[in-house]
Amino acid sequence: MATWQQFENEEPEFASKIRARFEAAETHVLATLRKDGSPRVSGSEVAFLGPDLSFGSMPNAVKARDLRRDGRCAIHAHPSAEGDAKVSGIATEVTDPVEKRRYTTGSEPPGDFHAFRLDLGEAVLTRVEGDELVIRLWRPGRPLETVRRT
Repeated sequence: MATWQQFENEEPEFASKIRARFEAAETHVLATLRKDGSPRVSGSEVAFLGPDLSFGSMPNAVKARDLRRDGRCAIHAHPSAEGDAKVSGIATEVTDPVEKRRYTTGSEPPGDFHAFRLDLGEAVLTRVEGDELVIRLWRPGRPLETVRRT
């Protein structure tokens, strides 16, 4: 697992492309695991704060309960002709009140909220280039991989 900052340090150009996809739209799709192991998808906003990719939730929302029970998740950026960006890893809840306030997106939500940071396991950018589907994949400590499919 890695912080967003480690990703940027290892693959700055690729991290910049992934980040641009997430910053191009306000909401994205967060996939979590329900108690029975089946998938759940929810809308979510993300922010790049300090060394981390972070996101939040309303108090006691089902996505927050999912992540507290099992932090494995994936976030798919809003689709675009520029490609589909996805990140996955382990969400860790930020519970320290001072640190938690740092994980807001600049406009602190009213009342209580859950804040999470993502420990990155991988980042993927999928694009159509000419007649090929091009998949670029980064995992911590490994070189950037490219798979081409026709």
